[in-house]
Amino acid sequence: MAREDYNKAFRLGKKDYQTRMLHGERPILQVLDDILPERGSYSEVPLGLVQIPIEQIVGTKTFGRSSSFAGNFMPILREDTEFAAKWMKLLDSHLEEGIREPVKAYEYMHKFYIVEGNKRVSVMKFVGAVSIAGHVTRIVPKKTGEKENKIYYEFLDFYRLAAPINYIWFTHEGKFAKLQEAVGKGPDELWTEEDRMKFSSVYTRFSAEYRAKGGDKLKISTGDAFLSFITLYGYDAINDKTTSELQTLIAKSWEEFLLLGEESEVELKMKPNQKKKSLLDLLHLPALAPQKLKIAFIYEKTPGTSAWTYAHELGRLHLQQTFPEEVQTVCYENGTLENIDALLEDAINVGCGLIFTTTPPFAPASVKAAIANPKVRILNCSLNTSHRYIRTYYSRMYEAKFLMGAIAGAMAENGRLTYIADYPIYGSIANINAFALGAKMINPRAKVYLEWSSKKEMDIEESIKESGSSVVSGRDMVIPEEASRFFGLYHIDNGHPRNFAMPLWHWGNFYEQLIWAILDGTWKYDDSPTAKKAINYWWGMSEGVIDVVFSKYLPIGLKRLAGLLKASVSAELFNPFSGILYSQDGIVSENPENILSPEEIMTMDWLAENVIGAIPKKEELKEQAEPVMKQQGIKKQEG
Repeated sequence: MAREDYNKAFRLGKKDYQTRMLHGERPILQVLDDILPERGSYSEVPLGLVQIPIEQIVGTKTFGRSSSFAGNFMPILREDTEFAAKWMKLLDSHLEEGIREPVKAYEYMHKFYIVEGNKRVSVMKFVGAVSIAGHVTRIVPKKTGEKENKIYYEFLDFYRLAAPINYIWFTHEGKFAKLQEAVGKGPDELWTEEDRMKFSSVYTRFSAEYRAKGGDKLKISTGDAFLSFITLYGYDAINDKTTSELQTLIAKSWEEFLLLGEESEVELKMKPNQKKKSLLDLLHLPALAPQKLKIAFIYEKTPGTSAWTYAHELGRLHLQQTFPEEVQTVCYENGTLENIDALLEDAINVGCGLIFTTTPPFAPASVKAAIANPKVRILNCSLNTSHRYIRTYYSRMYEAKFLMGAIAGAMAENGRLTYIADYPIYGSIANINAFALGAKMINPRAKVYLEWSSKKEMDIEESIKESGSSVVSGRDMVIPEEASRFFGLYHIDNGHPRNFAMPLWHWGNFYEQLIWAILDGTWKYDDSPTAKKAINYWWGMSEGVIDVVFSKYLPIGLKRLAGLLKASVSAELFNPFSGILYSQDGIVSENPENILSPEEIMTMDWLAENVIGAIPKKEELKEQAEPVMKQQGIKKQEG
């Protein structure tokens, strides 16, 4: 029996050896001594006796026996050798009583290299063991700016809290901190033995089903998939799932895992898809009337208490007026993270085939509902959200902010402006910088004092007085149930605002164009047949989704100039982020012909050189900011 098993292991080793040779890879075990940095540039930390994940054992410390094994640790020496006899004897011993003697190993960059016990590891890999006991010494390299090094140091921080958990790994920075949060632990909270046992159970069950479906062949780590999964469905909820339920959820969520492997997970759609004219269009014949489409809008607040909700409600009413025979709309108000699942379920149960969730924190619930109901189209109003089962949409508000900045620069007699931002999320930094660049274009000495309404213990009114700002960019729209005129761009005169301009969201235009795409069938053409990417619609002035309204208080000449700038931006003849750009820390773009890409604009985490202020950290923000920051916070906020 042992001889048959050895020959089977031998064949596995030879096959792996030949495959690696064909691909130009090292065919035998990796040798740690060959890849270690020079002595003195790393430290050694004894970890004691730990369970070593078998799949993370990749080689030996020294060259020694490395040539006796293929790269998968299967033997490549013939059965008539002394090595083979010892291997077979070890296998018999394991089958009778188990391998009890720990191996000795080094851990380097989350991989393990054996010092003593290579054949034990080979046997354990052959029988499909998950781990093996070993005395481990960790080799800690010096910090560098390399991605893998940064991820490894994040793992070390996690290990300090959750040791001896060493079997999970991520391919991107910031994920270990997200894992700590996803399992319900504070940033520096130690794990209990119960926490570790629960995590091992949940992760092992997920890993088994994920790999059974072919997850180990994807470009991502099992840890990447696991974190995405528990973030979407909830750690405790996954713990309570049966094996059958887990299998079903993993299968339904597969495109989310495929998306994680894409180099760029998000595909920005900057314009509506141009429909090709059908024969019916060309002949001016009426097409068959489509079935009436029922659409749900889910709001976080009410149109009376929120300018954001009010803007989307105007969009819903626009749809009803534009498509009286084709669509029927319903709306749900006061959505919360606690009731959003129920609201989505109700909308689906009453027959809604299209659902808009109009705030970023509703994205995870939207994805879950879309996975469970694949025939229902669900869109979430957010930017840079990477999910395959929903689409997202947002507006290029920075275009409007650029125009308002230009007006502010002209109207501020002392060149001091205040910009009041809400949250440091995707898109908001572009708004700030566009405003600052617009002001500087008209007034080279303009300074923009940045204030955040979401910061704790913030007295913005007092800050405006201290800065001496004469023009303020406040919240974008008036709240219907409030009589305040402190919105848009305004000048404060004896405590009273004089409004100069205000930005407008024409969500109705966006919704109208999207409904046309669904009704005429061009919706499906937005989805690439080859790349698995999340679709984000990011439309602006040229699509009629964003506008700026000028007040009667603007001088005639300035109004003409602002109109000229608006026409240039709308016609895409000018981009606010073109040419030479400077941040607070130095030059961003030194090429006068360069234009930042949409992705660079969307994810920017720097402030223009004429901005006085900073991007706040998560802990500086009010509690109410947590949901939107968790979903949309720029990467600089993480960690």
